Amino acid sequence: MRKPSRALSEGSDDLPPEYRFDYSKARPNPYAARLKGKAVAVVLDAEVAVAFPTSQSVNTALRAVMVARRSKRRSGAASRRSNNKLQLRSARAKKPRR
Repeated sequence: MRKPSRALSEGSDDLPPEYRFDYSKARPNPYAARLKGKAVAVVLDAEVAVAFPTSQSVNTALRAVMVARRSKRRSGAASRRSNNKLQLRSARAKKPRR
């Protein structure tokens, strides 16, 4: 049975000061092409993860929020445009003619 090294046992949460990787043995990730541009990792708080246990449930909720925001923007922009037209008409009507 091997004894644990003293350096690691003293500071169990600390990393060793140096790692030596042999990059000549490295291989490309065979799954990287599948994920490129498709997946984004997001860290959820614990209470949010309990409410949305699957990625499908999170995506469904976020899409609903996106639709609500789009419709809110459209309705708000339309009302602003109509108000601007009314203000322009009233300003033109108030100008005295010569």
